[in-house]
Amino acid sequence: MAHEKNHDYHILPPSPWPVLGALSAFVMLLGAVLLMHGETQILFGLGLLGVLYTMYAWWSDVVKESRVGDHTPVVQIGLRYGMLLFIASEVMFFAAWFWSFFKHAIYPAGGEWPPAGIETFDPWHLPLINTLILLTSGATVTWAHHALLENDRKGLVNGLLLTVCLGVLFTIFQIYEYTHAHFGFSGNIYGANFFMATGFHGAHVVIGTIFLGVCLMRALRGQFTPEKHVGFEAAAWYWHFVDVVWLFLFAAVYIWAR
Repeated sequence: MAHEKNHDYHILPPSPWPVLGALSAFVMLLGAVLLMHGETQILFGLGLLGVLYTMYAWWSDVVKESRVGDHTPVVQIGLRYGMLLFIASEVMFFAAWFWSFFKHAIYPAGGEWPPAGIETFDPWHLPLINTLILLTSGATVTWAHHALLENDRKGLVNGLLLTVCLGVLFTIFQIYEYTHAHFGFSGNIYGANFFMATGFHGAHVVIGTIFLGVCLMRALRGQFTPEKHVGFEAAAWYWHFVDVVWLFLFAAVYIWAR
């Protein structure tokens, strides 16, 4: 037949999500600029809602494609490459913050780093606890992955549940740390670098926790198999990336800079 599929690739139907996502991101960016100048928050809120809806709807379509069998082995390889390239772009993103931090730390404007009057955090208290939490979460998500490969549903669910709980706990502790900081974001380059680097990492922890939470719900519904679980693999890779970035932050921003 003329329309019979005789290849392993998935030809996507026309989709509104790329255009809607791009427009929503532009509106959110414009709203953020206006918000920084003291203008209304409405534009930023509308853009954020558009981005969140696009993410939900687009990824829902990807899950549906997987459920109906469109994710052939060839397509799965493409999805894995896409996730690896995304993580590589995130590495470059954090490289910018580390570059700024080390540049100002090695060549401080006032000849002193941290700047005079800055009381830094003790790395061996709450930052160390958060480090242990993330390292433990890396172990639990690996446990969940190996359980899935062994078709151990209980181990998969328990490992994911523990990882999500540890991610939430890390976020709570980081919020507590921020509320007890003796320096702010503005007024000094140390504070700006500290909050940009650790804050964006914290945002990635929140995103990764949601990512793993969705995987937990899919695991409870039995949507992962030992042979087909690209969505879970992507979440696990992302979480390990978050772990590794935190180790560099802990070593550089908390220990070395002090």
